[in-house]
Amino acid sequence: MTTGHAAIPTGRPFTVADLEAMPDDGNRYELIDGMLIVSPAPGWSHQEMGFAAGIELRRACPRQLRVLLAPFAVQTAFDSEVQPDVIVTRYTDLTPKNLPVAPLLAVEVLSRSTALHDRNTKKAFYERIGVPSYWLLDPTEPGSLTAFEIDGGGRYREVAHVAGDAEFRAERPFPVTLVPARLLDGLRL
Repeated sequence: MTTGHAAIPTGRPFTVADLEAMPDDGNRYELIDGMLIVSPAPGWSHQEMGFAAGIELRRACPRQLRVLLAPFAVQTAFDSEVQPDVIVTRYTDLTPKNLPVAPLLAVEVLSRSTALHDRNTKKAFYERIGVPSYWLLDPTEPGSLTAFEIDGGGRYREVAHVAGDAEFRAERPFPVTLVPARLLDGLRL
């Protein structure tokens, strides 16, 4: 049953079909286990950091992998669709419409409106679907990066936390070095 509004279900969890029927109003709509997460359009520092991270990842990315920026759907179930700020995935796993399997890396850039979900709900979801690496970028000056990797028990463990001019040298999903402060250079002349 729906209300008088476009595609808003009542009395049941949301599905990807409901999500696809929603009007484009400038917000980002994501689903985790039927729970709707609505985020406003991100700010400049969020976009700057995510885009810069995507560029650095793209420069180091092997040919058989791809780096994509949001909005691009990771749709692993009928009731779950997320749009990480940056993903790294196998070329062969992509479809023209979405990524139907867990990416190799999901990156979320924290915002005031998304930080709670990024640190908790989305982290738990990525862990559950088996995303091997998950990075949280914080654009609050001087910038920081926290990296998590799935351990042998299928749980995330923090493998690095760097801030400012400190380097993060990742090995997964491929070797790349990021410096949080440099990901924010575009905010300054």
